[in-house]
Amino acid sequence: MGTPSLTLNQANYHSNEMNLKYMSVSQFKGFVECEAKSLAKLRGVYVEPSSNALLVGSYVHAAFESEEAFQQFIEENSGSIFKARGGKYSEFECADRMIEVIKNDKFAMFALEGEKEQIYTAHLFGVEWKIKVDSINHQRRTFTDLKTTQDLHKRYWSTKYDEWVSFVEAWDYVLQMAVYRRVLQENLGYTYTPYIVAVTKENYPNKAVLHFDESRFEFEYEYLEMKMERVLAVKSGKEEPRRCEKCDYCRSTKILKDTMEIGELIHV
Repeated sequence: MGTPSLTLNQANYHSNEMNLKYMSVSQFKGFVECEAKSLAKLRGVYVEPSSNALLVGSYVHAAFESEEAFQQFIEENSGSIFKARGGKYSEFECADRMIEVIKNDKFAMFALEGEKEQIYTAHLFGVEWKIKVDSINHQRRTFTDLKTTQDLHKRYWSTKYDEWVSFVEAWDYVLQMAVYRRVLQENLGYTYTPYIVAVTKENYPNKAVLHFDESRFEFEYEYLEMKMERVLAVKSGKEEPRRCEKCDYCRSTKILKDTMEIGELIHV
């Protein structure tokens, strides 16, 4: 007899075993960005180096999960948070200001009211999905995600939307909310309304509670339908992964075989 399949939980949510078993928004985004890198991560042959930006985001998230979760995060990452001579590194001093700005805002805290870090699964677009919701309020039928960003009003050029967009579209948070909304609908039988509480990494952090026009979600569902067949074919090994030749994985494994004409430098 084989080893029984593990049940998805907080401890194994990000494990390779569960990433192989389930699709997630971050995994889907990864396959769209670079198939080769995503497959290498799933197969355990490449481990993405942790970045300060990700660590700061996790630090801020932990502060709103629970006091226990926050203290545990600080203990586990003390070497990255505290200087050898005492005091926190500047990024985490900034993160403390971000936390304070949200905690001192009644409307932002109202938006974040609810059960924390809840896990749900559902079969959508031909595959099993897993999601972990920052904060879900069953009484109001809302869910809220906390996001950190450089600047609320910074514009990014998006090839996906073929126009200038905000950080919300640029980092595919509309896609994330669309998937979460459908997974929750499958589990709970109701349509829950998504919100984002955003806080900036500026010296004097800016903040906002963001909602979504429902028309935005239909585009994301069509986009998922369009991309999913290819993503699943690569993940299952039926198709060879394409390399983006731009990410850290592709740069670290690149082997030159030919020359490039200089015009290709900006059009690849």
